[in-house]
Amino acid sequence: MGGGTYSSTTRHERAVTSGYYSEPKEEIFKQREINNAMNPYGISIRESRDSVEHPNSLAIILALDVTGSMGSIPHHLVKDGLPDIMQGIMDKGLKDPQLLFLAIGDHECGDKAPLQVGQFESSDELLDKWLTDVFLEGGGGVNEGESYLLAWYFAALHTSIDCLEKRGQKGFLFTIGDEPTLKSITSKRLVSIMGDGQYETLSDGDLLAKAREKYNVYHLHIKETASGGRTHVQDGWKQLMGDNVIMVDRYQEVSGIIAKIITAQADNNAEPDVETSTGKKPTKML
Repeated sequence: MGGGTYSSTTRHERAVTSGYYSEPKEEIFKQREINNAMNPYGISIRESRDSVEHPNSLAIILALDVTGSMGSIPHHLVKDGLPDIMQGIMDKGLKDPQLLFLAIGDHECGDKAPLQVGQFESSDELLDKWLTDVFLEGGGGVNEGESYLLAWYFAALHTSIDCLEKRGQKGFLFTIGDEPTLKSITSKRLVSIMGDGQYETLSDGDLLAKAREKYNVYHLHIKETASGGRTHVQDGWKQLMGDNVIMVDRYQEVSGIIAKIITAQADNNAEPDVETSTGKKPTKML
């Protein structure tokens, strides 16, 4: 996957006709159950590959929390955030980004779709397709977090990316949400999500370490919800991820932060100058 180009002009025209700027999220995200194409059951691998059209592909994964408090993030991305990310990256000379959407729920509390998986894409039309095909389940529970570790699991064990395999350049993986990550996933639960195979019970720390072998891994923690504002939740992320957790004051800031991180680190391996709307810099990044 990953063919086609990203055009801000045609994307804007389609956004107008599709109602992305004017319609409520319920009219844009119409899935009322998981889309068969995004069901991870039976998926072996998702690939980000070089091509004549995109000779220097850069793999980027956005893993969106779609539990009850976080439906605003996909809506922001489809309105303004996704074009801002793609154009911001390409304006800095990174011409071949390939982006894959994951959607994250809660594998412990009976969510029907704790993991949803798109494809690596470059074209504006296909990126919009995968984003709007996400099922905003709105689940979650009263347990100790959400399934962000499933994003690390899938990225580590079910993706193959040319930027790393051909050029030694890690991709980028961003999880976005307001809860802690669940601490582990059992082999039995992995079978129910991914299908038959050989699995073992895995911890959040193990999966984060595995994902970091392929990707620059960040978590954008949204502070403006009740859970996101809790000090112990923020401290838990800092303890787990160190410098690569970003504290975000307002969810509308995520697109600008993502673009700055990618362009700074991919281009110059420099520390990105990222600020929130309050003017305070978030946790320092590597």
